[in-house]
Amino acid sequence: MAEIKTVTVNTPTVKSDIYCGEGAFNKYAADLVSGKDIFVVTDSNVYSLYSNLIKDTFGTPPVYIVPAGEKSKNERQLLNILKAMVAAGLRRNSVVIALGGGVIGDMAGLAASLYMRGVQIIQIPTTLLSQVDSSVGGKTAIDFCGVKNIVGTFYQPRYVIADPLFLNTLPAREIRCGLGEIIKTGCLNGDIFDKLTANANNLKDVTFLKEIIYDCICHKAYVVTEDERETTGLRKTLNLGHTAGHAFELYYKKKSHGEFVLIGMYYELYIAVKSGICTQQYADSIIKLIKKVITVPAYGDGQKACMLSKYDKKNERAAEVSMVVPREHGKTAELKLPLDEYAALINECANSLKG
Repeated sequence: MAEIKTVTVNTPTVKSDIYCGEGAFNKYAADLVSGKDIFVVTDSNVYSLYSNLIKDTFGTPPVYIVPAGEKSKNERQLLNILKAMVAAGLRRNSVVIALGGGVIGDMAGLAASLYMRGVQIIQIPTTLLSQVDSSVGGKTAIDFCGVKNIVGTFYQPRYVIADPLFLNTLPAREIRCGLGEIIKTGCLNGDIFDKLTANANNLKDVTFLKEIIYDCICHKAYVVTEDERETTGLRKTLNLGHTAGHAFELYYKKKSHGEFVLIGMYYELYIAVKSGICTQQYADSIIKLIKKVITVPAYGDGQKACMLSKYDKKNERAAEVSMVVPREHGKTAELKLPLDEYAALINECANSLKG
């Protein structure tokens, strides 16, 4: 069995311990909540696969099951979770367990931050994307009024258990989704990028993924420790690919978040090259990785879709779009463009794909 490694996120609000590696769930999950009242939030897909694991590990705690999918990440489901927490009689010393992917982690984390002004949350991510990214760092949110992640809090989990045992039941689409955040992290960290390039033909291999999960967690833990609430600009780099990605996700809806991150990276790489920030050679090395995972669509109305970018939280002005783009090996830059110019370049990129 591979070694279980511990990564620590130290922030002014809480210290988060992240247990990463095969066997981490069996070693830590029950002990971390021993003697405590717990409340499990999961989704219908995860529960159908792991209901027996929940029972064997935690006994018979109250479990709230959210319908699987991004469409459930809304205010109605959030309030239903909170109502169930009240009905279960949770107290300030109770523990919420988020067992699922990014949607569950976001909603359970937000509910935990609101209930009695904050109860402890333990994140147990079951998807590749949530293990390498969303479970670490304390961002919680729901989608609201058609805008992704517009209502949320920074609320750090006390513990995260990232065990690759859950990867064994993931469909191919969920692996692609996780690779979106992994390749994004490679653009921020030169060592990870080199590892991805060296393993370009093995990106979907579970043995490789088990190794890269730890590397991505270490990078994000460093960023969050240095800039928990995006005040210095360092944490903003984690949004690479997400400006166009979120806009496409809200408009088209037919792919997963990580797939849209890859697509958003491709379109914004085009803008970065056009703006003279990134060389075509370096952009091509990233595009090579993207195309190993997904075929980038030529969106016919991408210009209209990207008008949704005006709602992006990174923007300081309504008529301006801020995006983080690759600059060179392991380094990024922030680029700000007028909304109409940004949308026109997105459309230009789509037309280049048609050719």
